[in-house]
Amino acid sequence: MQIKPYLSRLLALVLVLVIGLMGCSSTSVPKSTMTGEYVQDTLVVVQTLQRAIDLPKDAQNNSEIKSLAKQQINDYIARYRRDAKVTGRRSFTTMQTALNSLAGYYTAYGDRPLQPKLKERLQKEFSEVELIVRRGA
Repeated sequence: MQIKPYLSRLLALVLVLVIGLMGCSSTSVPKSTMTGEYVQDTLVVVQTLQRAIDLPKDAQNNSEIKSLAKQQINDYIARYRRDAKVTGRRSFTTMQTALNSLAGYYTAYGDRPLQPKLKERLQKEFSEVELIVRRGA
């Protein structure tokens, strides 16, 4: 008769352990694509995003490139938005503006092709960022 409270406590303990161990697994957290080297990371993200916006609508790897672009946008902003050494740079503010525009478009319109005005503006901003980063500013 006294076994029932012990079984319920044991079951509760087992559930807590299972849930705790599942939460600690390394596969639940995606690995960041950023290296921590601002110039290198910025150039890699710019190149990926330029490929993503230049892709034709019927490209075979369209969804893969856009998925990579979304991941890199998130990783880049998460890595550098709180870095005081970077946030004051002109290259970062221009890059952040471009990333916000592109991420907003992907969120609102999904896989639709970019509007010509937005595409032109993004290409201009990415070129500017690339130039500024290569100069070292």
